[in-house]
Amino acid sequence: MSTAGEGSVASALAAARKRLQAAGIDDPLLDVRLLIAEVVGFSLTDFVMKPDRPVTVEENARIVAMIERRASGEPVHRILGHREFHGLDLLLSKETLEPRPDTEVLVDTLLPALRKIVSAKGSARILDMGTGTGAICLALLKECPEATGIGSDISIDALETATKNAARNGLGKRFETIRSDWFEKISGRFDIIVSNPPYIRTDVVATLDQEVRNYDPMAALDGGQDGLAPYRLIAADADRFLVENGIVGVEIGFDQRLDVSAIFASHGFSLLDAVKDYGGNDRVLTFRR
Repeated sequence: MSTAGEGSVASALAAARKRLQAAGIDDPLLDVRLLIAEVVGFSLTDFVMKPDRPVTVEENARIVAMIERRASGEPVHRILGHREFHGLDLLLSKETLEPRPDTEVLVDTLLPALRKIVSAKGSARILDMGTGTGAICLALLKECPEATGIGSDISIDALETATKNAARNGLGKRFETIRSDWFEKISGRFDIIVSNPPYIRTDVVATLDQEVRNYDPMAALDGGQDGLAPYRLIAADADRFLVENGIVGVEIGFDQRLDVSAIFASHGFSLLDAVKDYGGNDRVLTFRR
């Protein structure tokens, strides 16, 4: 791609799209629009309304640099440094998993239960284990002003990012972070314990799509030899940290519903709900003891 001179948004778009097509990127148009929009401050409709808007030399240089990163396989939202999730704009960092639309299903599954708890007692406490960007807990807090939450993670980088995301979305007063290896440093009791834990089998991690394998943090993907290690840890200890009738909600891999249900059943939990994602795969399980 050329960096010389000024052009228009339309010409930058055409050049960028051609570059990504040559690099074998699927659906390059959406990627190109997202990256160019970030540089020139466009909404997606602006591309239709203002295609002739001039692009400065500096803007073009930034666009070219971003497009080259995308051409090398780096995911769009890693390049942007942030991603929309359930109506929140969330910063990403090296040690946070990029929140995916399927995880919004976990938020939407828990919301009715959260609202019910709040209407019964006026408040609710949430624990989000392996919080990463803070996505799950912050989305629940946004939807339910009476709730407060703790995001726990082993990664300091993730906790710093989650704290920034809480502040960025006006939720800082109701969200705090704790560095903890699962329940190790957690105290108190919660109405809802939620987690999108690492659930991919160690031997499968190496076969994942390069955009996941090379850019999402390994610690957020690898669920041990059978992919179920985190569920065993959560199920074994959750009861000590739940209020009476409290709920556990977890995201799972597409083929883990029976195994994860059995793990929780062995610790006295009964399955409340099993919910599929947008692709029709099992994705979310909720339990009550």
